[in-house]
Amino acid sequence: MSSPPTRADVDALVGPSTPHFAYQLRARLAELVAGLGADDEVRRYAQEKMELLDRLGYASSRAEEGPRESQTRQGWKEIPSSAPVDRPLRRARPSQS
Repeated sequence: MSSPPTRADVDALVGPSTPHFAYQLRARLAELVAGLGADDEVRRYAQEKMELLDRLGYASSRAEEGPRESQTRQGWKEIPSSAPVDRPLRRARPSQS
């Protein structure tokens, strides 16, 4: 029998996250806490981190620390996407066929 997941386990999954792997990590996190009750502190913490990963999936960077690059900086217009996790790109609306 394995021990129940901890906040450290959640942080170990989320810590190295990037936009490219946000949804894979989110799925692993959901599996990690699937057996915990809805009121479990670790599950609630994991749900907060899953929301972060969801936003990260629509971002180009976590950019949680440090100064932001100015949008007036030379070359900015050539950057196809610059969306930090706290201001992710808008989600595409589902097409209506």
